[in-house]
Amino acid sequence: MSVVVIEFTTLDGRITDPDGSDGTPLGGWMFRHGREHVSGDKFRLGRTLDEGVLLLGRRTWQLFSRLWPNRTGEFADRMNAAPKLVASRTLTAADTAAWANSRLLEGDLLSAVKEQDRDVVVTGSIGVVHRLIEADLVDEYRLLTVPVVLGTGARLFPEGAPVGDFRCVQAEPVGPACYSRHRRA
Repeated sequence: MSVVVIEFTTLDGRITDPDGSDGTPLGGWMFRHGREHVSGDKFRLGRTLDEGVLLLGRRTWQLFSRLWPNRTGEFADRMNAAPKLVASRTLTAADTAAWANSRLLEGDLLSAVKEQDRDVVVTGSIGVVHRLIEADLVDEYRLLTVPVVLGTGARLFPEGAPVGDFRCVQAEPVGPACYSRHRRA
């Protein structure tokens, strides 16, 4: 089992409001160079998505549950078919019916992740990601870095994150952005 974090990030490591859905003044930065570089399976999830489980925080799940069920195509079909764990203290089991194969995570987040026997893929969900980083549970980062400097906003790695050694196993341009994959050394 591996914990794989996938994120859109800016050149200065910011992750705040990439699609503009939060309505922040600098939001929507991942689309500044067009939408084609962020569509489809840009994070190369493939079988990891087919055989693993998506772990989403409440806000990311709510956003995705409005977008993905209405999409079609190979990657959309994979996203919709994937099992999804939702980390939320406010949603109910009835709420999760809005997106197929979604269920509330039961118990403690870190324990639930450690108990998985399949890969756990976390996208967006920065509160969840920060908890996993602080517990040193992330095995891999897959990042799509957009050539934008925001200078403000939340960072992927919070202040005081544990020291970790990772190695770059893949890096390539994707339009104006750069896809990179980093595994625990």
